[in-house]
Amino acid sequence: MTHSFPLRVYYEDTDLAGIVYYANYLKFIERARSEWVRDLGVDQKQMKADGLVFAVRRVEADYLAPAHYDDELVVETVMQPGSGARMVVRQDVKRDDVLLFSTLVTIICMTATGTPARLPAAIRRLAP
Repeated sequence: MTHSFPLRVYYEDTDLAGIVYYANYLKFIERARSEWVRDLGVDQKQMKADGLVFAVRRVEADYLAPAHYDDELVVETVMQPGSGARMVVRQDVKRDDVLLFSTLVTIICMTATGTPARLPAAIRRLAP
């Protein structure tokens, strides 16, 4: 199932040329993942209270075309095959049907002390 997160490019997201600064795509996809997890019914506050947090382990990113000030974009998030200890999501940033940025993000769970932990059962059940 694809989760869609709409956003608009603001002036603060751009560089001097009016193009989205490359690191801001990571912010865009983080916001989209947070909303995706919330829409899945995962309560990250409760996870933290239970001693677990999500952490990004790896990002593979391809910058394909620029986005500009005031563009309306959509971040599409789709879970990929993972394991009991990690989930992988594909996230694409598009303007209309034009793919601007594509990434695979590997996410793990860890304890408050930084020790890796299994993903919660509710997340593991969602994996394709």
